[in-house]
Amino acid sequence: MLSGKQKRHLRALGHSLKPVIHIGKKEIEETLIKEAIAALDCHELIKVKLLESCLLDKNEAAGMLAGSCNAEIAQVLGKTFLLYRPATPPVIVLPKADKPAREKRA
Repeated sequence: MLSGKQKRHLRALGHSLKPVIHIGKKEIEETLIKEAIAALDCHELIKVKLLESCLLDKNEAAGMLAGSCNAEIAQVLGKTFLLYRPATPPVIVLPKADKPAREKRA
């Protein structure tokens, strides 16, 4: 699970990316999932765009595709979302996760 700091880092990296996957009227089918997996294998971080013809909700589409690709959702913004799956070994170096908040004593 990505921390807030890690998601911010990925959003900054993903800002300049062009969408490599487009989801249209055929929505999420096996060939699109294979394309997304191949793109994640190459890039680790990909931008996906929902076309006007897609009837899926953006959050639903992001969740379905991320689950099918074993990826994490880094951002959902408008009709686009970012998916992240680290390679072996990772190319993108993520910042350390946020420290858990300490409990206050009475």
